Amino acid sequence: MVNLLTSVFLFCLSLQCFVASFAANTKNITTDESALLAFKSLITSDPSNKLSNNWSTSSSICNWVGVTCHEKHNRVHSLRLENMGLRGTLSPNLGNLSFLVILDLSDNSLSGPFPKEICRLRRLKYLDFSYNEFVGEIPAAVGDLSQLQYLYIGSNNFSGSIPNGIGNLSQLKNWSASHNRLSGVIPETISNLSSLEYISLAFNYFSGT
Repeated sequence: MVNLLTSVFLFCLSLQCFVASFAANTKNITTDESALLAFKSLITSDPSNKLSNNWSTSSSICNWVGVTCHEKHNRVHSLRLENMGLRGTLSPNLGNLSFLVILDLSDNSLSGPFPKEICRLRRLKYLDFSYNEFVGEIPAAVGDLSQLQYLYIGSNNFSGSIPNGIGNLSQLKNWSASHNRLSGVIPETISNLSSLEYISLAFNYFSGT
């Protein structure tokens, strides 16, 4: 009798853990879906209609154009929408894609500021905002992207100074911020970028030595 009760208890415990795990996974997928739909809602022009026709709740987000999911975690791993002629601004909800490793929005006509919420993506290794129309300052929190290896923000209208926190990106290999409106002194903290192999800061308005 004791063994039977123990078996029943262990079965119920396992079932509870399974249900909790399933619910958590479903919540995570829903979180990613909501973040992507929020991004889509701020796109004002989609010439190829790829987002309009393909990004639908009737199919899994892992099958959406430009979206790749991690097989193990079933979370969005990469978002690649380069050279699609997109216009609009970026939703801060992109910061909820907590498993994102690659974010490539290059060669579009996206505008507005660099959402500081993106700096919450601690798994991010590749970020490409180049050849758009972004404005405003580079968020100071960009230094929190500790896994970042490639940072391309060139050919935009970013202004202000380079934040000192950029020196915290110890994994950074390639960094381009050329052809912007950046100014001020280039921070000495860039000497901390021990993994850096390529840097381009040309065509800005820097001062100092």
